[in-house]
Amino acid sequence: MAKLSMPRLTQLCAVLAVAGVLGGCSLAPTYERPQAPVESAYPAATEGRAELDAVNLGWRQFFPDQRLQSLIAAALENNRDLRTAVLNIEEARAQYQIARADLLPTLNATGSAARTRTAASQSLTGQPVVSNSYQVGLAVPAYELDFFGRVRSLKDAALASYLATEEARKSAQISLVAQVAQAYLTERSYAEQLLLAEETLKSRESDIQLAQKRFDVGATSALDFRLTQTLVESARVARAQLQRQRAQADNALTLLVGRKVNDLPPTQLLSDEKIVTDIPAGLPSDLLINRPDIRSAEQSLLAANANIGAARAAFFPSISLTGSLGSASRTLGGLFESGSGAWSFGPQLSLPIFDFGRNSANLDLAEVRKNKAIVTYEKTIQTAFREVADALVARGSLDEQVTAQEAFLNSQQERLKLTDLRFKNGIASSLDQLDAQRDLFSAQQALIQARQLRLNNAIDLYKALGGGLNENTGSVATAR
Repeated sequence: MAKLSMPRLTQLCAVLAVAGVLGGCSLAPTYERPQAPVESAYPAATEGRAELDAVNLGWRQFFPDQRLQSLIAAALENNRDLRTAVLNIEEARAQYQIARADLLPTLNATGSAARTRTAASQSLTGQPVVSNSYQVGLAVPAYELDFFGRVRSLKDAALASYLATEEARKSAQISLVAQVAQAYLTERSYAEQLLLAEETLKSRESDIQLAQKRFDVGATSALDFRLTQTLVESARVARAQLQRQRAQADNALTLLVGRKVNDLPPTQLLSDEKIVTDIPAGLPSDLLINRPDIRSAEQSLLAANANIGAARAAFFPSISLTGSLGSASRTLGGLFESGSGAWSFGPQLSLPIFDFGRNSANLDLAEVRKNKAIVTYEKTIQTAFREVADALVARGSLDEQVTAQEAFLNSQQERLKLTDLRFKNGIASSLDQLDAQRDLFSAQQALIQARQLRLNNAIDLYKALGGGLNENTGSVATAR
């Protein structure tokens, strides 16, 4: 190795530094965001509603029910799917850091010692010779000068993939909040219907005892008695079915939360839930900013765009530098003496000539993947538009349905009162009375279900608009 003075050392370091600065010409296509393939307005009008930004409305504000708040907070801490999303972020961050590190040269400390015996037949003196060699220093392995932006494009792709993963985690958090809330409402709906079935069964069991006595004394026919009995058995069937459905709904809720939560605040009736329902939808263009899944799809598109730059750069020469700087001596003690400095410098040029279409195929692959990413991005926007539009269309009809169902229940209650009165006076038959009881029970169940659908619709709209993130206590803990 040739000897190196301090001015030469300075020159070598300057060459490596300038080479790193000069690199960075990118061959990636200029990115242009695709036009949103949706209408400029939603099909359902939202005028006349209070100004309320769903994105800036924390989930604790949207769900004031303290029991539901406790379940959502536990799910954000324990849900396994969300933990997986957090770990995916850590993986993508590490991959980005690896790609970013390739932009700068690697500096290694080196040291070696060798003892060699030359045979007498190969020695110039005719005698065996034993020689020693010691070296220490710093070395730069093959460092690619990124003149055509290949390494920089790979770094940009890794960064976009990392950001896409982060947005995917946010989307998973929004979905989890909505899923827990809807699973909770489902469990509460079955619980209310079960309580109604149990109360109805008790009432009908009392009725059948009276019907048995009337039948025994010949006051009613066997047909009237059997009709009363069918009401009892139908209520018993409904109770058994609702017991099963409530237990299954509770299991589904526990799975979402990630563990069984004890010491919860008391439950509320669906009619007492104060979930925010009056949220304006804004414009479809707002979804591009508010929806994490759309932002994630766009970051994936950016990554695919950057990969095209890396594939194009593969057609151009690759220039790499290898260098070392240190001290060499035949004796260990002479390593750091004057005149022991040594250095090496070796640029290398590689130009693809015949690759049998490999680089062309890689470029075609990168372009196809970008086109697929564009399609995915556009479909994600269309899906978001449809979710908001569906929720808006359902909102008005569900409001009307709940109001109509309440009026229908009131009518059924009055009908039963009048039918009972007519039956006691001998005007109405027992069949009329049994029909009124059956219809009232159905109307009561239908009202509970309609209220659940209305609350679920509000959650759907909140989720579709990208709400559910701005809550300090709703941040995701790092998975352990």
